[in-house]
Amino acid sequence: MKNGTTTRRCRCTDPETGKDLGASCPKLTSRRHGVWTVFQELDPAQDGRRRRFRRGGFDSSTKAQEELDKVRALMAIPEEDDPWGKTQISDLIESCLKEKEALPDYDETRRRFQSGQTLNSKTTIGEWLDTWLAGRKRLRRGGVTRYECDIRVHLKPHLGHLRLDKLRVHHINTMFDSINERNIEIQEQKAQRRAVRDELKATPNKGAENRARRKWLQAQLDAMPPFRRITGLNTQPHIRDTLRAALNIAIAQQVMPAFNPAAHVELLPGTKPKALIWTEERIAHWRETRVKPSPVMVWTPEQTGRFLDYVAEDRLYPFWRLIAFRGTRRGESCGVRWVDHSASAKSLAIATQLVQDGWEIHEGAPKTDSGIRLVALDDETDQLLLAHKARQQQERLEWGDGWVDTGRIFTQEDGSILHPGKVSDLFERLVEAAGLPPIRLHDLRHVAATLMLAAGVDIKVVSETLGHSDTRVTRDIYQAVLDDLARDAAEKVVQLVPRSRKPLTVVKDAEAAPARPRMSPPRKAKESAEERSA
Repeated sequence: MKNGTTTRRCRCTDPETGKDLGASCPKLTSRRHGVWTVFQELDPAQDGRRRRFRRGGFDSSTKAQEELDKVRALMAIPEEDDPWGKTQISDLIESCLKEKEALPDYDETRRRFQSGQTLNSKTTIGEWLDTWLAGRKRLRRGGVTRYECDIRVHLKPHLGHLRLDKLRVHHINTMFDSINERNIEIQEQKAQRRAVRDELKATPNKGAENRARRKWLQAQLDAMPPFRRITGLNTQPHIRDTLRAALNIAIAQQVMPAFNPAAHVELLPGTKPKALIWTEERIAHWRETRVKPSPVMVWTPEQTGRFLDYVAEDRLYPFWRLIAFRGTRRGESCGVRWVDHSASAKSLAIATQLVQDGWEIHEGAPKTDSGIRLVALDDETDQLLLAHKARQQQERLEWGDGWVDTGRIFTQEDGSILHPGKVSDLFERLVEAAGLPPIRLHDLRHVAATLMLAAGVDIKVVSETLGHSDTRVTRDIYQAVLDDLARDAAEKVVQLVPRSRKPLTVVKDAEAAPARPRMSPPRKAKESAEERSA
């Protein structure tokens, strides 16, 4: 490594020629005159280009020498027989020179060089998240969309400005604290908006005073923020997992130290909604308050029968029946093809689904690997599918050239695909028209699980039919249903034992019951009573 130099020069000019005096300036004898400049030869670039470090503006030789020592210390980090390392260090120094930035810290640069990490420690979390997301090509489209949403809405606004190597656990904790504070603010704004909206609805549109009141309320409503969704406790772990996955790749590629702060963040515990059955008591409470007992509600067999009877003449009756009895997902039901149906084996292969991204629809694989499965069909459902196929052929003839050949079992009348969002809207209207308590279309899948469990089907078979990866998933989702089945089992166990008399608690007249032997008191208690009497 060639030795660098420090030189001093000034900007004094010859009054006659106007040229710089340079080293001939007589004032250079004073140490306070002029500025100092540092020169250091760097290692050649990869293309062989010669380069050097030149930085001036130092007001003393001491400061200039300190800068030169920093350059030489950095260049001495690689071994003499490591030309690639020397080139990397020179690239780093040249980058600092071009960006007019201070030289990097020696100890930090040496640590990063020895651990094989990138020497550019200026990468921000926002820049890395963009780089990481761009490399997620093999993920399903829905997964990429969810990652993109977490990054755009939460991670980049709160953490994007921080340097990747400076991220700490307390930064992430602060982000989630801000999210929870914003949730409180959103809930308060929603309550205020509902109060104004309800008052507006209750105010009649008659009379000048009422109309003026309604106009004022409408102005207040327009000035309020719109209804927004909160980032619930069940969503926050996914945000943390997105960050943790991105940081794991950064660690693997040695872009940051081998410590993932996202893995050490503790969040407030969330609760997963449990599936509850629409009992008479819950229906009465819902009719009074219009509040569902749980986000996931399940019909009883009788309620399911009422719905199927109501839609028996509907063109999509086989569609509703398939979900109600076999528990296929909405996208799977919309995406199933005729080539997936085997009339001889009475089965339906779930190999594809229609995925809704925003309002756009695209075809994709089932939600999980276990979602690719073979679903057995009962005789009636199989016959209904064959009848539906014949009707579809008739519709094809009627539409002629306007027919859209998608190969799907369930389509619109012109053969085009069923939009999953429109199907959900249609289902909600049918449920309301049937006078049944509300459930989502996805809850009809839960109805299928309930029916199978109530019929005594082994939970492993139920899990495989639904496409769950493990029976623990099925148990976790349908714990409330399993509890009801457990109570049934308890009743059946009691009924196995013949009894000639009922317990005392169910005898109407307890005094009429004959005397029964009683347990004698403990010995110590009896002796203490005798001692007290003595």
